[in-house]
Amino acid sequence: MSSPEFEARLSAAVSRRIGAPGTIHKLERLTGGANKTTWSFDAEIGGRREEFILQLSSAGAAEQPSPLADIAPHITADQDARVMIAAVRAGVPAPRVRAILEPSDGLGPGYVTERVAGETLGPKIVRDEKFASARTMMTRQCGAILAAIHRIDLKELPFLPYQDAAQLVAVQYRIADYYGLHHPALELGLKWAIEHIPRNPRRTVVHGDFRTGNFIVGENDGIRLLLDWEIAQSGDPMQDLGWVCVKTWRFGGPGPVGGFGKREDLFAAYEKAGGSSVDPDQVRFWEAFGSVKWAIGCLRMGMRGIEEVGIERCAIGRRIEEPLWDFLNLIEGRDN
Repeated sequence: MSSPEFEARLSAAVSRRIGAPGTIHKLERLTGGANKTTWSFDAEIGGRREEFILQLSSAGAAEQPSPLADIAPHITADQDARVMIAAVRAGVPAPRVRAILEPSDGLGPGYVTERVAGETLGPKIVRDEKFASARTMMTRQCGAILAAIHRIDLKELPFLPYQDAAQLVAVQYRIADYYGLHHPALELGLKWAIEHIPRNPRRTVVHGDFRTGNFIVGENDGIRLLLDWEIAQSGDPMQDLGWVCVKTWRFGGPGPVGGFGKREDLFAAYEKAGGSSVDPDQVRFWEAFGSVKWAIGCLRMGMRGIEEVGIERCAIGRRIEEPLWDFLNLIEGRDN
């Protein structure tokens, strides 16, 4: 629950930066992770009630030292908001930023966006009959959205971190070494990735976490909003096309693309929407490496769960073998 002081500060910030009177209604905390806290609320703006999302950098997250902090850079809340603003200008269905908070607001780093209704739970989106119509259009929408993201001028976002494929693989090696994990399938996956680094990739804006679970989906209109821009970066655009195909993000759905579509349809939609020519082998690298990367992500989540005595993160940590099995099936041609 929120405190009266927090609500008063939020009301003042809304009034100052969006419009008076800024009276707050239905304030509800949705999530509270190590890096970000999300709130939903309504506010009175100029005689009408509008729906918003507040996202704040979690208190103390930036001050907690970590030996791994420098190898997987995240952009700041202010930069996150600027990326979304640029994305909306490019025609991407990103959250519309209405206010970027300043220190004088007394809420910490963060921003306010418009709230969009819809479903985000992957299993429902890929399995529930009421989303059957949405699933028929989502592959085409993914291609068009990614093409628009990759056309954003990098000069607009000079702060975006850059790591090429070799650097990203090296990061995963460092994480595994830090935790002392020596797993044969993981070692094979990292070795395979080093041996299959894409040559001469393009460099564009990359969303970094483009997948089912980060889409707000409507029953009849498909993808309404693309969420979670905080790991946006510059890099190989094929990274985004591969990540949406990683089997973990299919949530049991039959389609290789997000559980709902075919790879060839995604590639065709991407090229038709103005994206660069797709090299399926290059996308396959990013899909395969994505499974290896997520295996190490499970490791990190599990270790955080142990530190925080959190059952949910520990449960994720136990699933490390699943993405490694997906990786082996993909490189051996058993995933179509």
